[in-house]
Amino acid sequence: MLGIIVILTLVLCSCLGQPVSQPQKSPDISSQEHQEGLVFIHMGSSLYSLPCNPREMKVAEATYEWVQDGAVSRSLSVTKEGRLLLQHFQADNSGKYSCTISYRKNGVPASQTFHYSILGYHVLGGLDIVLLFHSKLCKDEWTKSFLWSLQKQLRQLETEQHCKIQVNDTFCFPSLSNSSGDFIVQVQLEVSLFGPNWDQHCKPEDMETLTDCYRSAVRENLWQVQLALNRFFREHKIFPITGANIPSVNFTNDFVGILQSRQCTGGYGQTKQMQSCLDCCIVCPPGTFSPPKYSQCFPCPLGTYSLIYGAAFCTACKNGTVTRSLGASSMTDCIKKERTKHGVTPTHTIPGLVLFILSSLLTINLLFILSSCCWFLRECWVSDRKNCKDEDSEQLLQDPEADPDAEPTSDPSPLDTSASQPADEKHKHGAASLAVNPNLFTLTNETIPMLTLQD
Repeated sequence: MLGIIVILTLVLCSCLGQPVSQPQKSPDISSQEHQEGLVFIHMGSSLYSLPCNPREMKVAEATYEWVQDGAVSRSLSVTKEGRLLLQHFQADNSGKYSCTISYRKNGVPASQTFHYSILGYHVLGGLDIVLLFHSKLCKDEWTKSFLWSLQKQLRQLETEQHCKIQVNDTFCFPSLSNSSGDFIVQVQLEVSLFGPNWDQHCKPEDMETLTDCYRSAVRENLWQVQLALNRFFREHKIFPITGANIPSVNFTNDFVGILQSRQCTGGYGQTKQMQSCLDCCIVCPPGTFSPPKYSQCFPCPLGTYSLIYGAAFCTACKNGTVTRSLGASSMTDCIKKERTKHGVTPTHTIPGLVLFILSSLLTINLLFILSSCCWFLRECWVSDRKNCKDEDSEQLLQDPEADPDAEPTSDPSPLDTSASQPADEKHKHGAASLAVNPNLFTLTNETIPMLTLQD
């Protein structure tokens, strides 16, 4: 019973992830930890300043150390006052940050650590553009050259309008309205309004009205970018492409379609974590992803994982491995397939030392049970043999001249038990023996006379 209790205790402690006994460390009075919660920074913000201590504690000769995701990064910009400077914030700048203030209090070294979870976000707003070009060729190398020339000429417009323009997709198919063999090249562009210095009129110090300022900036930039794009394609109707051994090919613009988009950027979803802006798009954490034009963060499917913030797609496991569950956020979550056929093996939940102790205790309990059974059987056998010997001794005391191994004496008249011949003592004992055991007479072919009560 004691072994079973120990086994159950170890299994429960190992499944709960708690050690059986662990000495508690006394808290360090000179070191303090503070959890400051979530900090939201808009995507593409020109400059964001985060203090090490939100209460602006005044200490003399203090030193500051910022850490991102548990590791010191040289790319972090920190002022003398310990403020972290984040310029042109992007999705991959999200993460867990910690700042430690070290100083001396009454001559004793002391420190305080403040933990922040910084997440990127953006307000809704963007442009989707569809362009149609006529061309005599529909080959990949010429299409790539044309797209490179188009993006090169759009760089100047990006700088002027503080936006970002990128090519999403390209299609090439024969023209149905023209019998001369022309092709139509369809180009899809996505315009992000959060380019360099897009928020130059918004001051991040005023956090209460900052989101409203961002919304106003997006509405104004949408109008300005649309006007600039329409003007650009009116001025640039033809894009000539030249190459070796082939004459010049022209890509002539015939159609420009501009649509306003109110969907999240790839890697962002409407998780409603930001109470001051419930319709804003929050960056997807590791283990989740959000494809372009989707407004929700999804957990990574089985066999994939995501390491970074703001992933548009998850990374597939290699070498035929799969993940234990949905939402894997590390490459170590990829394991071999045979381990997941019937779920996770016990070695993933029970430590090896606990398994060794359990097997030892089970072996000891089994040996104890077997030895107890053997002892019990031996005691029973000894007790039965002793009882048999006692019965034989009692019979010998009652009939000391009887031979226990001798066969019973045959008598032609076994039924005549009432007669007694005291002259022959030995015959007397034989008759008494037959009278006690009436069933031992010998059966013959002759008919045995039945005796009545009168006889």
